[in-house]
Amino acid sequence: MKAQTGRMRIGLIAAGRVGTAMASALRAVGHTIIGAYAPSPEAVDRLDAMLPGVPAREILDIVAQADLVLLAIDDAEIAPTVAGLAQMGAWRAGQILVHTSPLFGVNVLEPAAQCGVMTLALHPAMRFSGTSLDVARLSGCFFAVTASPAIQPIGLALAAEMGAEAVIIPEQSRPAYGRALGRMCDEIEVCVGQAVRQLAECDVLDPAALAYALAHDALETALRTGPYAMGQDLSRWTSDSPVTSDCDSADLSDDE
Repeated sequence: MKAQTGRMRIGLIAAGRVGTAMASALRAVGHTIIGAYAPSPEAVDRLDAMLPGVPAREILDIVAQADLVLLAIDDAEIAPTVAGLAQMGAWRAGQILVHTSPLFGVNVLEPAAQCGVMTLALHPAMRFSGTSLDVARLSGCFFAVTASPAIQPIGLALAAEMGAEAVIIPEQSRPAYGRALGRMCDEIEVCVGQAVRQLAECDVLDPAALAYALAHDALETALRTGPYAMGQDLSRWTSDSPVTSDCDSADLSDDE
């Protein structure tokens, strides 16, 4: 049986790719999306496509009406937005404030916490396209949850309602978590991009398809049978542990 929160009135700031997908998933399980901040024509179009019927509203109106505020904005905007709303007296005790940044825990939400708001960091570990396909992909996604022990169950329940798996990340580990995901994605994109260009120069008919098949196989092999395989006790590894590979070009052929 999945954990559930009570049905809540959720306000979205702002109508970006991450926020609209999460809000759509939460609306699908019975929560009410009371409005979303849509500061650009692109955001208005995305709101209409991803959350039809949800009105575009100003930030103060959203905060005043919401039980839970979903703060899905750029990393650099989180602290000034939360502090500015606190200075205006917008937060109220008993509200829930959730941000979706991978880099921060809940310390960045401290001005709201001082007003009696329950604060939570909830990051979905996936890339977003800005389309309705993202909503389905949230099911099975991993969410990084950072909160005080008393509030962690809310994050676990929200993740479960979206069909996702939750992973608790301590406050002090949140920046390293964000950097790890960012580095992995960046390096994969660089390596795959280089391979596709080189394969195209070799006159491969569909270099992207070939690269996809091999990259998928290599990633699956690394995570199932390599030194960092899923399910292993990795406590012996540290960030300073060397990562080595005994794979070379011969492993890509079958000449025995």
